[in-house]
Amino acid sequence: MGAKIGSEKLGNLYSGGPVRKRREWRGLKDTIYDFFRWLGIMLMLGKFIVRPRNLKAMFRYRWMSNYLFVPMMIDRHTVGLRGEQLRIAHAEYDLVAKDVAQLLGDCFRADKRCGNDKKFSKKIVILDENEMFTIMCGFPNLKCVSWETAACYVSVLLNGASMTHYLDVVQQMGLPGDVCPMPAAEAGIVIDDDAPIYGACAVQCNTTCDGSLMGNGVMSRFYERNGIPCFQIAAPLRHTEDGVQDYAAQEIRNAIKFIEDNTGEKWNWDAYFKNIKRFNAENKHRFGWMEMSRTKYPQVFGANLALYAETTYMAVAGRAPAFLKADEKITKLAEKAYKKQNLVVKEHRHRAIIWGVQAQYYTDFLPWLQNCWGILPLVDMLSLVYFEKCSENDKDQAIYDIAKLYQEMIMRNRTHGGYEVLLDDLWRFVEYYNADMVILWEHISCKALDGMHGLFEERAREHGVKLVWVNHDLMDPRVVKRQAIRDDVNRYMRSVLREEPLDPTLENIDDEKSY
Repeated sequence: MGAKIGSEKLGNLYSGGPVRKRREWRGLKDTIYDFFRWLGIMLMLGKFIVRPRNLKAMFRYRWMSNYLFVPMMIDRHTVGLRGEQLRIAHAEYDLVAKDVAQLLGDCFRADKRCGNDKKFSKKIVILDENEMFTIMCGFPNLKCVSWETAACYVSVLLNGASMTHYLDVVQQMGLPGDVCPMPAAEAGIVIDDDAPIYGACAVQCNTTCDGSLMGNGVMSRFYERNGIPCFQIAAPLRHTEDGVQDYAAQEIRNAIKFIEDNTGEKWNWDAYFKNIKRFNAENKHRFGWMEMSRTKYPQVFGANLALYAETTYMAVAGRAPAFLKADEKITKLAEKAYKKQNLVVKEHRHRAIIWGVQAQYYTDFLPWLQNCWGILPLVDMLSLVYFEKCSENDKDQAIYDIAKLYQEMIMRNRTHGGYEVLLDDLWRFVEYYNADMVILWEHISCKALDGMHGLFEERAREHGVKLVWVNHDLMDPRVVKRQAIRDDVNRYMRSVLREEPLDPTLENIDDEKSY
């Protein structure tokens, strides 16, 4: 054990219980740094929970108990890292944790059942978790607080089994079990009366599939039953076509007017352009990290790119200066590590594109790939979003920019727009990133991707690319367990490629009960 990459046998950390046997030893300097960052997270959690309304929420909402596992979630995603890589990961995850704590604080301050701050509640617009928050860039005096993000999306990242109760609830109400677990879980939270009540109004979007539309229907009834008017943005499905853009822009204008009418606030162009400049700068940094992944020495990739990008791109969208400062810090660390030609693991064997919708209950699968088999998850499908620069001074163009962001937001840009954006673009990215492998998530409740299984196989053979299918059920770890996900890779690496793992202790680990 020591400071050297790969010196710790990481599988030995697992105990078969909910927590690991001990913290990872990374050498004196990095272990001390990691420990104090861990203490910082614990201090933040302590400050959060001492507020009476937050403590009340801890006992009122079933999903709140998952936030006790924040330190363990960060540990899982920093496993094996040293030096600049460790500092990059903490710059990302620690800031995201702080942002989520702020989201929860706002949520419970306004919630009728906890803080019941009615004046503050009237300044809140509720948005879907799987929706761009860019539309709020022009409302500096309003808050956009997504209870779905707090209750569902973040909860399952912290504790993979956190949504099983709500999935059972919604199925008991008659929903088929093969519907995507994300909207099903969100609907289950509402049906189980476990959603906070607050907000002046809500804005939804026809995000990714029929399951999402079903979930939106359940939630819109919940909003309206509690006196919260709801607006649905009907973004065009064929987002690659120019002919739909006028309609898409009008939907954004209608949504802005809806927010103005229900809050009394007016759209502020100065505030919008100030925020969108930050949004553009954040995209530029992220694009630079992804360009670095084309080289032999990628530095910001895998889960550390995916989870951070989802937060900054969709939920922050330039509205928080702290994220741009973090981006600048990450870029400096990445450039420093690149100049030193740092490796993330002791041997880079394969360069992989991660395609499809990842298992939300096992996002640390990507660190496992690199630590166990030396497979570098260079970039994932959800991070490959709309990178065109948004206008920073043209008001007419700005509305079209927002409309385009809504059409091509995370996941939606691949599940809509024709088979070209899901099938053809994959091989273009394989070539662009000099990849020799594709890890293709097969979400068994996602009919769009499953229906193209044979086409992916055919294209992989044509391009001479190694294709590894990995099964999962997004938010339900009972259907496909974490070890079963790993075994899909283990079988391929041993049977097809005849390779041995970099760290044999990680090939089979007892983490079924772990958070």
